[in-house]
Amino acid sequence: MLSFRRAVVLSVFLLFCIFYLYPRSPRYPHDPEPTPGHHTSGDEDASRESEGRKPSRPHIPKEAKQQQQLSLAEIRNLPVTEQLAYQFPYQVSSKFPAYIWQTWKFTPASPDFEERFRITEASWTEKHPTFVHEVITDLVAKYLIEHLYSAIPDVLEAYRALPLPILKADFFRYLILLARGGIYSDIDTLALQPAPDWVSSNFKLNQIGLVIGIEADPDRPDWADWYSRRVQFCQWTIQSKPGHPVLREIVADITMETLRRKKAGKLQGSHNSVIEWTGPAAWTDAIFKYFNDPKYFDMSSSKGEISWRNFTGMEEPKKVGDVVVLPITSFSPGIGHSGAKDEDHPMAFVKHEFEGSWKPESERVVVPVEEAQEQAGQ
Repeated sequence: MLSFRRAVVLSVFLLFCIFYLYPRSPRYPHDPEPTPGHHTSGDEDASRESEGRKPSRPHIPKEAKQQQQLSLAEIRNLPVTEQLAYQFPYQVSSKFPAYIWQTWKFTPASPDFEERFRITEASWTEKHPTFVHEVITDLVAKYLIEHLYSAIPDVLEAYRALPLPILKADFFRYLILLARGGIYSDIDTLALQPAPDWVSSNFKLNQIGLVIGIEADPDRPDWADWYSRRVQFCQWTIQSKPGHPVLREIVADITMETLRRKKAGKLQGSHNSVIEWTGPAAWTDAIFKYFNDPKYFDMSSSKGEISWRNFTGMEEPKKVGDVVVLPITSFSPGIGHSGAKDEDHPMAFVKHEFEGSWKPESERVVVPVEEAQEQAGQ
């Protein structure tokens, strides 16, 4: 008769045999997955452009080659972009990770956490009760980046070399989204609608890897006096899947630019250099670079580059390859210009309070639209 002890031993042995000896299909965690064929499109009106122009072209991204296993020494001899692609492969068919990343000097549990941010911070948890929501302090961000990017020394050197907290904060959002995906949003942003409602059901989530919004669309002759780009994409709220090529490219660009400045002894930062170095100008350039890059898209049927003209005046989402571009109302409602609607509009998803916490204390002022207009008229 089989004793209880012998029965337990036999069960463990059988489980061991099944788990370790049963043949399993091989998996290749570093195989990147290409994005599907695509063109610049809207929900119902894919062929219409804001200024009467047709979409630039249909694109079909090139197939990605299977990635071979490399030693650490071999990886470090690759260009930074290829190192990032190897460490953080991209699969467009994967799900958007249920992470919300925010950064601030203190966590909400700290008594030093500013009261003015409690409502905005809490809105993200309230609208996303099943998401992991983290507010990362500067010190934790440092250790987190050192952990995630330990195999890419150039990135770590660049992160440590950045001279201003805002530069590090900008860089962190790209770094964390590249490595882990999810949503990054500034601490002074208010979640108006949950992220699953951001993307129209007309778009397939397994063909989308990045969701972005428009910050400004200043259709006026003096736009350059106010903004760095004619149409500027916001980087206070970004949703992505891990490894997205736009994030890979901007991380590589910031890394190389920072190391170049360090070598030249020109690491000083200013308001304008922040915007061009790590801020919305750099982010906007990276997105347009991706839209027109033959590394990712078949350019043989091109009718011209994709530019700001494809997005000015848009009121419905558009899809370019695996990127969904939301209209200005989605992440910039109630700003009083560029055609943005109010925050109660169905397309309003995130409201940015424009705290400007990285600026000198004398410039950290939130000015309502009416007051700004009065000041301009004086």
